Amino acid sequence: MSANSIDTALAELEAQINNCEKDLVRFIEAKKMKSEKPMSLNKINRQLQQNPIAIVGMASLFPQARNLREYWQNIINKIDCITDVPDTHWSVKDYYDPNPRTPEDKTYCKRGGFIPEVDFNPMEFGIPPSILEVTDVSQLLSLVVAKEAMEDAGYGESREFNREAVGVILGVAMAKQLGMPLSARLEYPVWEKVLKSSGLSDEDTKKIVDKIKSAYVKWDENAFPGMLANVVAGRIANRLNFGGMNCVVDAACASSFGALKMAISELIEYRSDMMLTGGVDTDNTIMAYISFSKTPAVSPSENVKPFDAKSDGMMLGEGIGMIVLKRLEDAERDNDKIYAVIKGIGTSSDGRYKSIYAPRKEGQIKALERAYEDAGFSPASVGLMEAHGTGTMAGDPTEFGSLRDFFGEHDSKRQHIALGSVKSQIGHTKAAAGAASLIKTALALHHKILPATINITEPNPKLNIQNSAFYLNTETRPWIRAEGEAPRRAGVSSFGFGGTNYHVVLEEYESEQNRPYRLHNSAREIVLFAPNPAQLLAKCEDILNKLQSEGSDRHYAQLVQECQSAEIPLIAARVGFVAENPQEACKLMQITIEWLKHKRAAASWDHPQGIYYRSTGMELGGKVVALFSGQGSQYLEMGRELVMNFPLMRRLHGYMDSLLIKDNLQPLSEIVFPRPVFSEAEKNAQIAALQRTEYAQPAIGVLSAGMYSILQQAGFKSDFVAGHSFGELTALWAAGVLSDQDYLFLVKARGQAMAAPEDPDHDAGSMLAVKEDISKVQAVLRQYPQVSIANFNSPTQIVVAGPTAEIAKVRQTLHDQGCAAVLLPVSAAFHTSLIAFAQKSFAIATKSVAFQTPQIPVFSNVTAKPYPKEPQGIQKILESHLSNSVLFKQEIENIYAAGGYCFVEFGPRKILSNLVKDTLGDRPHITVALNPSTQKSSDRSLREAVVQLRVLGLPLKNLDPYEVPPALPATEQKKALNVRLNGINYRSEKTKNAFAEALQDGHKVSLPAALSNNSTPEFTETVVSTPAVKESNGHVAPTLVEFSHNTNSAASRNGKDAVKKQESEIISPPAPPASPA
Repeated sequence: MSANSIDTALAELEAQINNCEKDLVRFIEAKKMKSEKPMSLNKINRQLQQNPIAIVGMASLFPQARNLREYWQNIINKIDCITDVPDTHWSVKDYYDPNPRTPEDKTYCKRGGFIPEVDFNPMEFGIPPSILEVTDVSQLLSLVVAKEAMEDAGYGESREFNREAVGVILGVAMAKQLGMPLSARLEYPVWEKVLKSSGLSDEDTKKIVDKIKSAYVKWDENAFPGMLANVVAGRIANRLNFGGMNCVVDAACASSFGALKMAISELIEYRSDMMLTGGVDTDNTIMAYISFSKTPAVSPSENVKPFDAKSDGMMLGEGIGMIVLKRLEDAERDNDKIYAVIKGIGTSSDGRYKSIYAPRKEGQIKALERAYEDAGFSPASVGLMEAHGTGTMAGDPTEFGSLRDFFGEHDSKRQHIALGSVKSQIGHTKAAAGAASLIKTALALHHKILPATINITEPNPKLNIQNSAFYLNTETRPWIRAEGEAPRRAGVSSFGFGGTNYHVVLEEYESEQNRPYRLHNSAREIVLFAPNPAQLLAKCEDILNKLQSEGSDRHYAQLVQECQSAEIPLIAARVGFVAENPQEACKLMQITIEWLKHKRAAASWDHPQGIYYRSTGMELGGKVVALFSGQGSQYLEMGRELVMNFPLMRRLHGYMDSLLIKDNLQPLSEIVFPRPVFSEAEKNAQIAALQRTEYAQPAIGVLSAGMYSILQQAGFKSDFVAGHSFGELTALWAAGVLSDQDYLFLVKARGQAMAAPEDPDHDAGSMLAVKEDISKVQAVLRQYPQVSIANFNSPTQIVVAGPTAEIAKVRQTLHDQGCAAVLLPVSAAFHTSLIAFAQKSFAIATKSVAFQTPQIPVFSNVTAKPYPKEPQGIQKILESHLSNSVLFKQEIENIYAAGGYCFVEFGPRKILSNLVKDTLGDRPHITVALNPSTQKSSDRSLREAVVQLRVLGLPLKNLDPYEVPPALPATEQKKALNVRLNGINYRSEKTKNAFAEALQDGHKVSLPAALSNNSTPEFTETVVSTPAVKESNGHVAPTLVEFSHNTNSAASRNGKDAVKKQESEIISPPAPPASPA
């Protein structure tokens, strides 16, 4: 090697060493910057931790949801609010082309999320009706929503408070609609040049230009402020008389959170005491559709599927969402309603990257890091993540990647955070998107519900979701918090073009509510009564007339309120049913009236659609029996709606979760209400998990006790109680023998004691349900001495149990004799000697609790007689309960002999009700099951049962004290100045008529001078016209359309043939295209 070669090699090596040193320095500096946050960030974070922000009021206007209540109802009911483009917005015929790659100025999407019409009274806000069409609709509708938000917070017009300390900061992006027609009107010089260059005279040109101008609103002194984005906030501050800061923020699709960040700063810096913030976007014009189609970002399938394997883009939506904020300490001082608490907010920019609209994982992670540093707690405690989740092929994978990587550093637990996006239901509401997500998440925390995300059939396999902290929540489910664990927490993300990223962290305010709080509507009990059947019929007819009148919503709301607390005299005729809305109430009332007319002489009747009638009530004192279900009745999702609607049900589940967690078992709520899965194998595994005794018995015990407590609050009293097998424990609790804590402890202990032994070689036995005459089964069992009857359920149903091999033989023998026999999914041969392994541990558990004297008779499975009153005697029978046969048939006979007549079943299914019917046969009795069907809402089933019991004569009322009554619609007549507004700008009748008249004024274009002298034309003439007005809800959407005049093309080409003088004709316009707005 030459000296020169050595020198070159050394130089290259030195350069490599220098580069390594530089890389090392950069790495160390980066780590230092990451660990040492700027002082300004630390200061702000400390301020927010010291001053959490309370959400005290909210209001919204989103697709298919006129108000906050309807928005939440749509969310939990999984309503897809995406519809076809309304005629009021733009013409599909003019602007739609299914080809995403079309070179024309067209969109390949004709669906989206559109806000409903709003009755707007301009005088209510001091706005002259004459300026409505030069005021952007976003300014007008924002006034309505702002007023509703303040009223929801309790700070309406009638309340005195310091308005000088209230500010308004809203997210508003893109140009406002009004600017487009006003700008289009200013393009008349272009039109003039085109028309004149086409040979039209000055007079004709002026005529045509004036016609085109008449399609657009005129400029005046109100037009400029009417189209300005900042005036959206300014008008609110002006009309509601707020003296704090007002402005708007444009951060593209993250505008709502840009505004939220500024509003929070105003509060934590004590510059304001209350802030109205949120987002406004009513722009689903053709401009918006073309903009997002040319990006392209809109879904070709016209369906939003966030994080799904077939995600292919977003859908556009309109919306306005506003929230009222106060410092938490102030909200508590003023006794404000608090939906949720903002604990942290993180912001970031992507920095230099691929393009201005390409999402960047590293930038989003920075926002996440800052948000949880701000909040001061680990992201591992989050239970719900409301993602930006647009459904785009670039956005969703990037966002999930940032969530997976960030949470992966702080959280080793798999699939415990529900992931979703409200955009699957309402589309991407752009500047209002963050507000839509924040409101949804605050309501989820307020209601303790995990909302569903729709349109997901299979998670995107590229995301590897199963190995992350997240799962896609495709079902509306109760959000249970184990007692003693951290409060419910949620994260909300919002990102915008330009590389702007926001993440907000929320926390629940109350673990549970004790006052009306629920916004979503439940089916309600309608029970009507009158002194006699004839008067009851007349009353029903009168109510039906009201429900079919213009004020049906108001009449229905009044009817519901009256029925909740009505006391029904025993001698009164009564009829009842359950309805979810005025429409269903009308339908059922029509059936009721028809049956009352045709069954005048009947003392009672039941209609298959859940209508119950009696000419008088029954005296049921001393006759009511509460029955409690046993193992085998459990099923996935049982009681789901009840747990979502009644706080005491959630408390029971939360307490049981904590007990099981202490024993290193899964929380019960994760077993009964498991995360959604997407394969049959996963679903079967979930079913199998609930069949395990250590989970099945607590699940049944919690549901049964919860149901009983709900009815007790409504005034239910039982005269006897009994249970089947496990259900006897619940019966003892219902009779006052066990406290709540001792009952739940024994429920847990019994389930664990009876769980399958860990030794796989140990045979704990099996059980076989047989539907056959007892004597016939007993004859078969004589051949199998190791098999015994474990349950004497009814004259025709028993359960036999014994060693697994012997049970298989018995099953075959019975099958050969034509008997129906089904293996039960249990862990052992309960109520036989084979359960001895569980007897000892359960006996120890029974000795650790305090037994009280029964307040009402509790019938025992072991003796078929009431338990003794002495606590020691109760404990002794309960201790031996597991290994003794269940004498349920004889138990029912004895209760009936003691006066029991009305049997009410608490728990899943209607197994015990059927056994009672089988046992008592034709003897007079009544059975009512509170949850008879696995396919029906548990909430509705319970309400229908309550209606049955009220019609029978039980004095039940005020079943559901937790729903906030809907605001009664106003009775005043519609004001003459009211207008109907939706997401498109208002146009007056005067403007529409002026355009229509211009199109029909009879004017015809005169021939150009060149043609009148028989000269050869040098161009193809063009006549510019505008289509006729299309009437639709007070809106019109005209635009400029070009039409080619019919000339002799051959003469134009060769320039030789003379052109015959023809009278010009007015060309008939096509259907109206889109508004230039």
